[in-house]
Amino acid sequence: MQIAIFGIENGGLNLVANLFVMGLVVVWLALIVWTYLDAKRRIEDPVLVACATAASLFPYIGTFVYSILRPPEFLDDARERELEIRAAELRVRQLAELSCPNCRYPVEKNFLRCPRCQRRLKDPCESCGKPVDPRWSVCPYCETALPGARQQKQPRQPQRKAARSPQRQPARRAESGQRPAQRPATPPPSR
Repeated sequence: MQIAIFGIENGGLNLVANLFVMGLVVVWLALIVWTYLDAKRRIEDPVLVACATAASLFPYIGTFVYSILRPPEFLDDARERELEIRAAELRVRQLAELSCPNCRYPVEKNFLRCPRCQRRLKDPCESCGKPVDPRWSVCPYCETALPGARQQKQPRQPQRKAARSPQRQPARRAESGQRPAQRPATPPPSR
């Protein structure tokens, strides 16, 4: 004998009522699972995720309240938006660095002067001619020391004992009273 949930004695109507109640219970359980999974994707704090899931245990009302109060975006979307904002800020900073500090006209990295206000942006290297920043102490292209920049003292390298290097021979001969041998002049290297 079937159980009559709402006091329905008819077998067909009782089956329909049982299926309806079972459908409501299945939808309620599905809403609990949906609330948990959605809260996990939108909220970082596990306590708040547990509270949202516990609120959805109240049939239908808890899930309805959660859907009103939930954060508007997923955590992954918020992280992606933050990355896009950082990338945009970096692009703006690069554009600001690639503009004339005097008139803000856009310039390229290898410009020596601003095309608009004629302000000197960089100086040419005396050796290779490439643009170098006036604050630099050495040209990064040809490793030539730049004038006007502070020369930083480099640590002294320990001297190696060389067996009779050509530079030391004249000094030793001068000490002994001998005359240094004349070397043929070599032309400077061509560039």
